[in-house]
Amino acid sequence: MADRNWRNQTAVTEFILLAFGELPELKILLFLMFLVIYMATVAGNMLIIALVMSDQHLHNPMYFFLGNLSCLETCYTSTLLPSMLVSLLTGDRTISFRGCFSQLYFFGSLAATECYLLAAMSYDRYLAICKPLHYSTLMNNRFCLQLAAASWLNGCLATTIFGLFLSQLTFCGPNEIDHFYCDPMPLMELSCSDTHLSILVDFILACVFTLPPFLLTLTSYVFILASIMRIPSTTGRQKAFSTCSSHLTVVTIFYGTLMIFYMLPKHNTLRDLKKVLSLCFTVLTPLVNLLIYSLRNREVKEALSKAVSKCGFHKNMQRL
Repeated sequence: MADRNWRNQTAVTEFILLAFGELPELKILLFLMFLVIYMATVAGNMLIIALVMSDQHLHNPMYFFLGNLSCLETCYTSTLLPSMLVSLLTGDRTISFRGCFSQLYFFGSLAATECYLLAAMSYDRYLAICKPLHYSTLMNNRFCLQLAAASWLNGCLATTIFGLFLSQLTFCGPNEIDHFYCDPMPLMELSCSDTHLSILVDFILACVFTLPPFLLTLTSYVFILASIMRIPSTTGRQKAFSTCSSHLTVVTIFYGTLMIFYMLPKHNTLRDLKKVLSLCFTVLTPLVNLLIYSLRNREVKEALSKAVSKCGFHKNMQRL
């Protein structure tokens, strides 16, 4: 009965993601490139999660949030890349109505959750640098769990509310989305019904759910940088800055590409540029984040070398 009501609500049963359809000669190259990116991102993030769970030296708030971020970005890329890889390999660019809305929901939830996790990580760095004497008391295990749970719940809540409004729209005309995933704005442009309320709700939710974590992140780093500048010795400043440089780089890349994408005017001439920017913050950013935290983080590299040496030790013991 629910399926029948859904079909009566809309004449469109599937959408066509145009994506890279205009570049058929590059399909194999794009498939191989995205496959390598996907495998590297998933394998790397799973490795970080395993290291955080197994190494006692990484059992602190900073790496607890890093483990959450790695889990999120594994899900994040798995929401988009597998379907993109299948499309490039088979040439089938269709996605079902339900599949499109499911992809939109999970992608939106994870993107909103990342905003909150980055804010929680910046607040953790603020306490560590600006209030070091009270850090262990304020950032205890219970508070860390509450911040992580609130991040995931707020991300899901924001997208659920928007999804409910979006599901009330009817689609009875064109079904081609000029994108490689089900983005809300191109999807709403295909609706036969009035979308003003959905656009307004999208704007309100963006202000309510994503602006506060962005402002918290920005405020935290203003205080962090001010505190670092007050440290008299150059060595002390470098040491303090090194504890938050990786996270600051990740925040800059994430919000930088996101803001440029949504602030670009809606012109047909900029569609290809917006696609490239979408690829940056949906596909490349999780991989770049992984490289930043693994290559620039001394403790992660030490934990990895310990894990490798243990594996080598066990292999030698087995041979003996």
